[in-house]
Amino acid sequence: MTDLITLVNKEVTRFLRIWKQTLLPPVITIVLYLLIFWKFIWSQIQIIDWVNYIDFIFPGLLMMSVIMASYWNTSSSFFWAKFQKSIEELFVSPISHTKILLWFCIWWILRWMLVWILVFITGWFMVDIHIYSYFYTILFLIFTSALFSLAWILNAIYAKSFDDINIIPSFFITPMVYLWWVFYSISLLSPTWQIISRANPILYMVNGLRYGFLWISDVDVFVSMSIILIFLVFFFVFWLYLLGKWYGIKS
Repeated sequence: MTDLITLVNKEVTRFLRIWKQTLLPPVITIVLYLLIFWKFIWSQIQIIDWVNYIDFIFPGLLMMSVIMASYWNTSSSFFWAKFQKSIEELFVSPISHTKILLWFCIWWILRWMLVWILVFITGWFMVDIHIYSYFYTILFLIFTSALFSLAWILNAIYAKSFDDINIIPSFFITPMVYLWWVFYSISLLSPTWQIISRANPILYMVNGLRYGFLWISDVDVFVSMSIILIFLVFFFVFWLYLLGKWYGIKS
């Protein structure tokens, strides 16, 4: 247990040392989004699903900040460690692969907790925030952070150069920002597009968090949690498999 705590303390210290790169960007992003929608769009769309539009999109913006921040920090930091070959020192140490994976998950969740708190405090001054279920809110934030931390690091494992790190944000994250149901409800879509939308797992994450804040959701909250847990278990097991093979780590 001491080795796990030591690793977590090391990464938290490093994370806080470069707070301008790790904590400030998500806060600036959420402020810009809220200013745009609050100042220019809320006057045109004031009510959606019986709540104020700006209150409706805030949980989605919070989830979007967590997902995008988890990618940039997780993927780039792991690839940099792999590029410097410092990650190999960790894997030749007498620490089990399960503990190493738990270490990644724990300090990533601690990192995103700071992001959540800062974004939440920022939004508190701009949005009339009401949390109807702290249990579901915290649960969806923790599981989504862990899931995307494991998912995004796969990109760093398979990446062969720094240019490969930009593939996901350029071709997937940026386009999907407008399809994450952050800004609208799928009930506004045609039946065909509603079916297509349900094939995207991010829909369930955004709506799960919105359920915790506003007690409304386009999908059943238990279905949302089940889908997140399935993906989380899959990535955890797949990660252990890659660690056992030293794939993308051992040169």
